[in-house]
Amino acid sequence: MTPLQDKAVGAIAGAAVGDALGGATEGWTPEQIRTRYDGWVTGVVPPYFEDWPNARPIAPYHKGDGHITDDTLMTHALVRVYERAGGHLDAYAAAEHLVPEMMGERRWIPDMDAEALPLQRVFLAEKWLVLRLHYGHVDPREAGVGNIVNCGAAMYMAPVGVVNAADPDGAYAEAIELAGAHQSSYGREAAGVFAASVAEAMRPGATPDSVVAAALRLARDGTRAAIEAVCERARAHTHWEGSFEALREAIRPYDTVADTYRDQGMGARRPSRVHSIEELPLALAFLLVAKGDYRDTVLGAVNYGRDADSIASMGGAVAGALGGVEAVPAAWREEVAAGSRMDLEAPGLAIAAVAERVHAADVARRREHERAFGGLLG
Repeated sequence: MTPLQDKAVGAIAGAAVGDALGGATEGWTPEQIRTRYDGWVTGVVPPYFEDWPNARPIAPYHKGDGHITDDTLMTHALVRVYERAGGHLDAYAAAEHLVPEMMGERRWIPDMDAEALPLQRVFLAEKWLVLRLHYGHVDPREAGVGNIVNCGAAMYMAPVGVVNAADPDGAYAEAIELAGAHQSSYGREAAGVFAASVAEAMRPGATPDSVVAAALRLARDGTRAAIEAVCERARAHTHWEGSFEALREAIRPYDTVADTYRDQGMGARRPSRVHSIEELPLALAFLLVAKGDYRDTVLGAVNYGRDADSIASMGGAVAGALGGVEAVPAAWREEVAAGSRMDLEAPGLAIAAVAERVHAADVARRREHERAFGGLLG
């Protein structure tokens, strides 16, 4: 593999493995997780409920046993959109390509144990794309306004970071444009900052510190404040064990989701300039605590609980991009690929090929602009 391919596969496979490991612990506290699994989770585990088909609030999803969730379904859908579009994406691409991906072809849905349309699996915040763009015919650039403000748009933006590898500014701008069809406010902002974090992690010689620096340079409003506060706390820890209380305390002023995760107050997930989603700052925090190590970045997120699959998927994407595919433990890759009936390597190779073509077109366009601007200088 070229370094581009290695890092791209690391990012996309790393996101999927994090998603699958975190699915089992999503929604629970560290104490509940530790009690259920007789200690900390250290790999692929069974569902939290043995009777998962009937247990609320999980039913009917089979989370655990190496099954990816909607985070990865949407990430892989976006890879296919890039392959078809063949260039940079915008809000119109969501309408023209992403919505048909969601509602046009049945696929194997691991946590439903069935073939179904991706639309039938995704959460309400993602169904919004189909409602607004397909049925409502809303201007794609404005379609995200009114949706729940959550991590729904951010969770699948890793491919944007790969396509804009080593260019966090470009990744941020593209993700903000694309996510306008899905989200507004700090949900859209997180999409841009997450894509930028992956793009920086793709840079040769990138480090966890350079990733966080790029995120802080580009982030606005509450998203920037939350990343700064949480990452400052993270630097005081050398392992995720013992960090959860401090990290939760740091994110609490910015997070609109209650400490009792499934009890939502009136102010939850509404637009705001002073709030942030929890998932991205925590993913970057666990990356810092782990010093970029993939395994500990993901296990920190998995054992933290709450929206564990999305935190672990984001952290896994960045750590996988930093370290390449071999940073993602082979045993985990094999278990998740088998459990989800999914090729984890092919989407990374596909988006690397897109990135190469897009970069060549970008260079040609820049050269033409340089020639034209040179003429203006006389």
